Amino acid sequence: MGSYLQILALVVIGIVLLWLGYSLFLGPLSPFFPGIFFRKRYDGPESKIGTPGDPQVCPVCSTKLMRGELVKSHAYPSVTGGKDRLMHIQGCFACLQGSMQRKCPVCGIILYQNDYLISRMFERSHTRNHVHVLGCNHCRKAGRMR
Repeated sequence: MGSYLQILALVVIGIVLLWLGYSLFLGPLSPFFPGIFFRKRYDGPESKIGTPGDPQVCPVCSTKLMRGELVKSHAYPSVTGGKDRLMHIQGCFACLQGSMQRKCPVCGIILYQNDYLISRMFERSHTRNHVHVLGCNHCRKAGRMR
């Protein structure tokens, strides 16, 4: 009976040593971890500026959106029951915090925090929805009065 306990103790100690060796040399906190070569590196604020109209770019401040970042917007129901809806876009987290300059992509004026973009969202069943920016709340009002 005593030899079985000694063997069991040696096996448990061996498993603990294997786990410790893996954690030190191949685990995620190890300098030898293979994932360290594939991590994204931060290139500074200039790498976060995109071209307006590109996918995953905020239409208000042209900031490239990282995975999981969203643009704050309100989509209203369609009046005609079709696939297009009216939408108001306030901007991304960088816009709303004031760290980036907010600008209308149509008329080019500087937008304040309470201003928004007016756009149309076309719902698609097989791919992502398409958003077409019509202008800001200032240039759309001016266009209607003409």
